[in-house]
Amino acid sequence: MKKIIDVIIPAFNEEESIGLVLNDIPKDLVRQVVVANNNSTDRTVERAKEAGAVVVDQLEQGYGAACLMAIDMSLRTSPPPDILVFLDADYSDHPEEMTLLLEPIFSGQAEMVIGSRASGVREKGSMMPQQVFGNWLATWLMKIMYGSTFTDLGPFRAITRRAYEEIGMVDRNFGWTVEMQVKALKKKITSTEIPVTYRKRKGVSKVSGTVKGSILAGYKIIYTIFKYA
Repeated sequence: MKKIIDVIIPAFNEEESIGLVLNDIPKDLVRQVVVANNNSTDRTVERAKEAGAVVVDQLEQGYGAACLMAIDMSLRTSPPPDILVFLDADYSDHPEEMTLLLEPIFSGQAEMVIGSRASGVREKGSMMPQQVFGNWLATWLMKIMYGSTFTDLGPFRAITRRAYEEIGMVDRNFGWTVEMQVKALKKKITSTEIPVTYRKRKGVSKVSGTVKGSILAGYKIIYTIFKYA
């Protein structure tokens, strides 16, 4: 039986890129794409709807809060999805690589798959030095504390609905990706990584593109790793 797949995209002022992301998603794989508009002041919503996405509004600013809002919409769709795929709205990921990400789930090898930028091909300048270091530090801590083999906290990922519901996600901002991975480790959910291609994002990052954003994100990620130990 064909799996029902919904794509979740949090978006904040991504009018330049959201249409490109949506157009590159493999249409034959996906039932619907839910974009969580996180207080955009540009034409993100208009562009997303033009490209066929379902748009929900999340007034609470935060990556995790936006994801949770979009997931709630997805899970309330009948029938609920079998698999959730997460993508960023900035066109740094390659949505067409979703087929690679889903293969370990389709074959029963894993219930969660992380797209690893660290083991894939990164365009020069696609990740800021603080992102590269922060990623290394976070995955090193996870290896020491949880026996993890993750190399990345990449946002491009897929997870079965069953595993997602068992994890019980609660983070509403910068700790979203690492919370999912740490809890998957704690609950012994079978996970793997797939190398993915990563390019320079469209526009300026609201997190790594600012000193404040980088510090807040780094603190929250490290805090979350220790929180669930």
